[in-house]
Amino acid sequence: MLDEIRQQPETLERTLRTEWRRIEKFREQVLRRKPRLIVLVARGTSDNAAQFGRYLIEITTGIPVSLAAPSIWTLYGAKLDYRETMVIAISQSGESTDTNLILEQARKQNATTVGITNEIRSTLAGIAEHVFFVRAGKERSVAATKTYTGQLLMMYLIAYALGAKLRLADLERIPEYVRLALGLEPEIAALAERYRFMDHAVVMGRGLNYSNAFEFALKLMETCYVIAERFSSADFQHGPIAMVEHGFPLFLFAPSGVTWPGLSEMMIQLRGLNAEIVTITDRKNPDACALTTRLMCLPEKIPELFTPIPYIVPAQLFSAVLATQKGRDPDKPRTIQKVTKTI
Repeated sequence: MLDEIRQQPETLERTLRTEWRRIEKFREQVLRRKPRLIVLVARGTSDNAAQFGRYLIEITTGIPVSLAAPSIWTLYGAKLDYRETMVIAISQSGESTDTNLILEQARKQNATTVGITNEIRSTLAGIAEHVFFVRAGKERSVAATKTYTGQLLMMYLIAYALGAKLRLADLERIPEYVRLALGLEPEIAALAERYRFMDHAVVMGRGLNYSNAFEFALKLMETCYVIAERFSSADFQHGPIAMVEHGFPLFLFAPSGVTWPGLSEMMIQLRGLNAEIVTITDRKNPDACALTTRLMCLPEKIPELFTPIPYIVPAQLFSAVLATQKGRDPDKPRTIQKVTKTI
């Protein structure tokens, strides 16, 4: 897991270099007839990437985005109308049964179908009309890391194809941001030692980093066996904040930008409850330093739009190191396998 976390700058550079020209051609086709609606379908970590895609595409293109609930089709047999819709399936392995079933049905209805996967010879790659590959190489750890950030990068490219005003030069800076995040590994290892006996936690994010709250919590659950709840900082105040008491561990994604005022108010309230607040941020948001208990801070200013990929890296490192400190094997979590098939 740690090795694959460290591979991410090169993986992202390779994905961007390899897929950009194909995305440009796709953009030419899509802009001639933009979809009225986009449906994202995925499971597990890929579903967290889809959650990010929803925010990014709606914010940057104005096209409504829905996250599919596969059981509506696979269990209840509901007939959905996918005409004039773009259906995007995201799967690391390309072998998620219910994800592929949704994509098959969408293609039969002449929807524009897009597949995002890491496996060139996968079932998903054979179903979708347009296929884009996360060039991550073989991912051996059960806990997905480099495929998750690769999927986030593909969401930027899909948004660009749909008309988002994103520049290649800005996307090319993301791998360097990730290198900076990887430089935090020694201090994150020291920080994780403090939480060796943690058995519960809350992870919060909002907006573009909401998906990272889900992904960080998932990593804590599957590698460290920590009961980790994930919330939008807005939803947290609608009841869950009642469980916070002295020393309660909360992890926050806190970029500067439009989400920061609400997050800062939340942090002030949590400090009043003597909670243990661990914040992931960067130098663009020095105010976060004054409000947090512990800090994972990237040493460069990052525009909020481009924070999700570099911000998840400290969370991945923390999860991998904490698992080892707890005596767990983060590469082989109990009970689960790399490819999970559900209907």
